[in-house]
Amino acid sequence: MSISVETFFLDATAPGTLQARIQQMVAQGILAGRFRPGERLPSSRRMARHLGVSRITVTLAYTELVADDYLTSRGRSGYYVSENAPEPPAFPALRSAASTVDWSRAIGQKFSSNLGIDKPTDWAQYKYPFIYGQADPTLFDSANWRLCALQALGKRDFTALTSDYFDGDDPQLIEFIARQTLPRRGILASPDEILVTMGAQNALWLTAQILLTQRRRAAIENPCYPALRAVLTQSRCQLSEVDVDSEGLPPDALPADTDVVFTTPSHQCPTTATMPVSRRQALLERASRDDFLVVEDDYEFEMAFLKSPSPALKSLDQDGRVIYIGSFSKSLFPGLRLGYLVGPAAFIKEARALRASVLRHAPGHIQRTVSYFLSLGHYDALVKRTSQAYHGRREVLDNCLQHHGLSVAGEAHYGGSSIWVAAQKHVDTGTLAQNLRRNGVLIEPGSAFFAPENPPRHFMRLAYSSIPASRIPEGVSRIAAAIDALN
Repeated sequence: MSISVETFFLDATAPGTLQARIQQMVAQGILAGRFRPGERLPSSRRMARHLGVSRITVTLAYTELVADDYLTSRGRSGYYVSENAPEPPAFPALRSAASTVDWSRAIGQKFSSNLGIDKPTDWAQYKYPFIYGQADPTLFDSANWRLCALQALGKRDFTALTSDYFDGDDPQLIEFIARQTLPRRGILASPDEILVTMGAQNALWLTAQILLTQRRRAAIENPCYPALRAVLTQSRCQLSEVDVDSEGLPPDALPADTDVVFTTPSHQCPTTATMPVSRRQALLERASRDDFLVVEDDYEFEMAFLKSPSPALKSLDQDGRVIYIGSFSKSLFPGLRLGYLVGPAAFIKEARALRASVLRHAPGHIQRTVSYFLSLGHYDALVKRTSQAYHGRREVLDNCLQHHGLSVAGEAHYGGSSIWVAAQKHVDTGTLAQNLRRNGVLIEPGSAFFAPENPPRHFMRLAYSSIPASRIPEGVSRIAAAIDALN
């Protein structure tokens, strides 16, 4: 029996190449049970004429389907649905009836929370996106990343791709972190002191789960990374918010009963302030004297273009009190979700066990791809290119802010990818952000970064990682005009 060519339709809005869409069209028909084993498909010539594509495109699609055993080729007779093709389920899929469970009572602990940072998924459609943490496709080396991914898919790396590491990590990536990445921050660590994580946020969660209980006190910076506050709130620990100044976290302001301090000394989030070495040493002295631990989130240290970054806090640590968190997601692309924890072997042992109970390990293929991207020098080239671009954008943004009389509230000593800006105190940057969005401009209101009790509402973060320098002047002009409209 032959399948009528009129049965086939190509969705013009579907993603992928024509060949891939034809493969998907045929495979979905087989999986849905519309095409049965032994039925003959239209010839490649007839299918091509019907779909309005080249014959070779259809032939290549049929060939791929033969390789996957969806189809079989019978000499000059044509292509048929394979007898070994996947079969549709013997029962229909049904939507469950409306739930009768009272989920407001059934949920024992709530984790959903509004972090207050509204980043639209279609941010790239806005002409003036001053939003943080998104990849710029004009800067990323997609060609070499693709080559590294293909290399990681090769026969030589089959074990790294397919193996279950249990609670371990790709040894090639761990070796590079230990020998190349950490020494640049003045840190020496052995493999049993390093753990790969699913980004810095996952590292923060693992650390909080291991070090904190309901009886222990954590101290965090105010303002700070909102997701960290959420992680610590979920841990049910006692939480102290310590106001930062122009040099970051002041050690003298920490509560006497502090057990763990979370800090971003190299690039305070979100003010971008850099903690001087003298204060870092004072923090470590206080930690030793009062017997507390320090968790250092060293994000964006690679984006140094004003001057070289200060040594990592952990590099100054003589007592093994600092847990260090690094991330490749900021310097490569956020969707990568790959970071690492560095700490004493006893701590990493527990972090490894906790990670294994939740997600085992980061995907082997991603780890090996990153390993190649790092070891072949592509990462260093990307960081250099990105830093140069950020430097140019930062200069333009600084000049534009000064021209419009907008105040920079936090200064990074070495670079980064954002600026912390203060408007007049009566300006609500939440309202400002809504007004600007309608005018093609995206900003991040600052209130979400502060402790939730009566946060100041006149701060905002302007990132320059995702906006070309040529659009910055007009974007800042629109921000200034929107502020004037609120006066």
